[in-house]
Amino acid sequence: MSRPRLDELQDKTVLITGAGSGIGAACARLLHAQGARLVLVDLTANGIDALAQAFGPDRALACVASVTDRSALDRVVQAALQKFGRLDIVFANAGIACEPPTTIRCMDEATFERIVEVDLLGVWRTVRACLPSILESRGHVLVTASIYAYMNGVANAPYAMAKAGVEMFGRALRAELAGTGATAGVLYPGWVSTPIAHGALGGHATAAQLVRLAFPGPLRRPITPEAVAQATLRGLRSRAPRIMVPIRWLPVSLLRGMFNPLSDWLLDRHRPIQRLIRQLEQPGR
Repeated sequence: MSRPRLDELQDKTVLITGAGSGIGAACARLLHAQGARLVLVDLTANGIDALAQAFGPDRALACVASVTDRSALDRVVQAALQKFGRLDIVFANAGIACEPPTTIRCMDEATFERIVEVDLLGVWRTVRACLPSILESRGHVLVTASIYAYMNGVANAPYAMAKAGVEMFGRALRAELAGTGATAGVLYPGWVSTPIAHGALGGHATAAQLVRLAFPGPLRRPITPEAVAQATLRGLRSRAPRIMVPIRWLPVSLLRGMFNPLSDWLLDRHRPIQRLIRQLEQPGR
């Protein structure tokens, strides 16, 4: 079955979760500039109401909903269809991370499970709610994974665990949609200057030092949400199976079968990193 072209996003309806800030908000602004109609979903109204007001009521709908609540997501989809008549793209982007970072042994159990609930099962619920409409429009599903889908998740285990699951979810979905006219893809951002990466980028001294030791300089250099949005736009237009941003992460992903055992071996033997991990486990840090 043929796939409708997405190189022109004029009047395409795009649903974005986590749309109130960061990558979601940057993508919403860029897609709106391309003529898309936006369904902006977030846990609170703070960011999405301002975006919807700036975009105007004809091409934006703000919906407060949690990706942990399937019934709420069903209501969002119904509101989108009622307002715009169709749904062409769903961008399952909502995510959280552990703050402050710590180890599996010391992390609060509720926090660990909440991160997996939002970052992995929230993607599943979002896509499941939207999928009938996406199939009808022969549209596209985009899910946000991370470089942590294939990098060691030390001191960030539930986030990395969820993102690895999101990667496989997106890959499996694309294969299952083959021949239907609908498609799916996975977004892999590196370090992005957003609140979710605040601790690793300097907001938490021990975590930032750990990142400096564990990642080479070029790989840990952050990019802006707007740079991610530009890459996302290119990927949506071509229905790309993978969007790697920044592109310097591509060799690491392609050669993960070699890099992963090597990085695990290094972490097993790197005493300064081990000392920092022990510091993360100390109360009050």
